[in-house]
Amino acid sequence: MTIERAGVRAVTKPWGSADLRPWSVLVPAGRLIGELWFQPSASSVLSAKILLKLLFTKENLSIQVHPSDVFALAVGLSNGKSEAWYVLSADPGAKVAVGLKRTIPAPRLREAILDGSITELIEWREVKKDDFVFVPAGTIHAIGAGLVIAEIQQSNGATYRMFDFGRQRELHVDDAVGAAIAGPAEKLPASVVSTDARSLLVADQHFVCERIVLQPDTDWEVDARTETWLLVLEGNAQISSLDVSIGDALFLDADHARVAIGSCGLGALLVYGGPEQIPGLLRKVGTNHADLPDLSAEVKH
Repeated sequence: MTIERAGVRAVTKPWGSADLRPWSVLVPAGRLIGELWFQPSASSVLSAKILLKLLFTKENLSIQVHPSDVFALAVGLSNGKSEAWYVLSADPGAKVAVGLKRTIPAPRLREAILDGSITELIEWREVKKDDFVFVPAGTIHAIGAGLVIAEIQQSNGATYRMFDFGRQRELHVDDAVGAAIAGPAEKLPASVVSTDARSLLVADQHFVCERIVLQPDTDWEVDARTETWLLVLEGNAQISSLDVSIGDALFLDADHARVAIGSCGLGALLVYGGPEQIPGLLRKVGTNHADLPDLSAEVKH
């Protein structure tokens, strides 16, 4: 049984930022921090199947792809890497790339990686604050400059770079061609089930992600029977005995927590294992489950 404030690991990246406010009070001291990894205690980290990060981008990230579970097992990895992005802030005109403009054969993809023309094939789109993007394993993608993003992913670091915007890091041509779906990304709705408190962003076999908005001075209960993460986006609350505010992440596993919402309310991401939304995970104290969504609505996976 676990309820704990997640530790934070700062990861230096050439495209990172020296200003992490308001999401962290960390002062990089000359380093460019690209990622903040939220990590449970040592007793839980080995069993965690979900990795939660914040990304700070001052330059374009590499064009890349992550392996599916099937491809990962074939090359000796424990699992693949599907991921999702929730945009916390975006400079005007900031973009992400998801999928290709058209389907191409594997030999053409290899050629595009080698000659750099992959940059002309990927599909860029503008994003703004509170946009959500699901990136299934095998989808060719990139994140542009001027963004702060909460990334939810399978706990696997396998990344195959295709193009690195002049940074001269290693490319992974063979693995990238083998792992990639060389075509347009699947179009998924940004939100398929909503209530006053809970909006389902995606329900995938690997993780479920919800956006929750809880009103000021209300009381709730979280019944986290499996690995569950809560990332505070705005407001404040006391969860069990822990005071949390913007940028804090909590890790819960096989435990039950009382949640007292502060005077500013609470906006957060709620993330847990898939494949389906759990109706009783979050309940308002003293109500007859009125906050729960109508699960008869169709949910796309």
